[in-house]
Amino acid sequence: MFIRILKSYDYTLIAAIFLLSTFGLLMVYSSSMITSILRYDVTSSYFFKKQSISLLIGFISFAALSFFPYKIFLQKKMIKLLFYISIGSLLFVMIFGHTAGNAQSWVKLGGAAIQPAEFAKMWVIIYLSALLAKKQRYMDDFYNAILPPVIFVVLIFILILLQPDFGTALIILLNAAIIILCSGITLKSFIKLSAFTAMAVSIGLMLLFITNKLADVFSSERISRFTGFLDPFQNIADSGYQLVSSYYAINSGGMLGLGLGNSIQKYGYLPESHTDFIMAVISEELGLFGVLFVIGLIAFIVLKGFAISKACPDPFGSLLAIGISSMIGIQAIINLGAVAGLLPITGVTLPFVSYGGSSLILLFISAGMLVNISMMNTFKQTYSKPQAI
Repeated sequence: MFIRILKSYDYTLIAAIFLLSTFGLLMVYSSSMITSILRYDVTSSYFFKKQSISLLIGFISFAALSFFPYKIFLQKKMIKLLFYISIGSLLFVMIFGHTAGNAQSWVKLGGAAIQPAEFAKMWVIIYLSALLAKKQRYMDDFYNAILPPVIFVVLIFILILLQPDFGTALIILLNAAIIILCSGITLKSFIKLSAFTAMAVSIGLMLLFITNKLADVFSSERISRFTGFLDPFQNIADSGYQLVSSYYAINSGGMLGLGLGNSIQKYGYLPESHTDFIMAVISEELGLFGVLFVIGLIAFIVLKGFAISKACPDPFGSLLAIGISSMIGIQAIINLGAVAGLLPITGVTLPFVSYGGSSLILLFISAGMLVNISMMNTFKQTYSKPQAI
């Protein structure tokens, strides 16, 4: 039995995930070695060591979730638990959270800082997938099938927006929209959903105004981050500085790059070179081939996830797989778009590559669930059929 289970795993998907994350760890060291010394006056391996611990926790989480039957999250008690944990943790952050980078998004636990909003991405995927899977028989009933999970998404969206963390809130909103659209929603329900979404956005803006956080979200600094990508050279000393530095890094790399460890922009010129803009350093050091390597692996993981979703006969597993794959894809598109100057800079990290403990652990948990869905489907299709005599 155990041997059959091991044979049912998709080892190409597992290999892609581990290869991308290991490469990411290498690039975190390369891109952060100067920042470690200049900003914190510590050894060049400061961020590398912290990311290594997160990667180890991620590996363990991945292994556990890849064996853990995903259908347990379909139980009513588990759905309720996820609801209370997600809402409760985000409310806790609002009251007792640690502020960094003008956002109250972290919870300090000893020497570690956890970002609950990152885990909210997965909570929303599980919660939405579970409820919509249970309501497949009456998907044309908007108020009973669609509205309850949408209200949950709106609550999560508003709580994260209040931190404020627009990048994560946007990912959750887009991801939820994809899951709902793939759930079998009717046109009538979709029209009602659009009207409800517009109303929810208005309520969110009103709450920001009441809590005096409207000025924080739409401050001149944040607005400049959203508009600075349109013409970064016009304000190169301020809002356009980070993007222009990214352009310099990408241009310097060319086809083959300057060589691993030889980036110039990471010497204090490119802010967040190990987090949001790690792809600029990859481009500078490893050139176009390094960029294509990363994008190729991410695309492979996302497309594999879509294939797993399509092949899964179980509505919950199918929606869960589409949600996980979409989350990784949306996050990658937003990050790469910002680095290339095609989208506003929102502080979204590159999946499995950028520095960030909460993000990396969450991605490994998600990937473990995706691999488990794939394994369960393959196992049933291969060994549930009558064997020929």
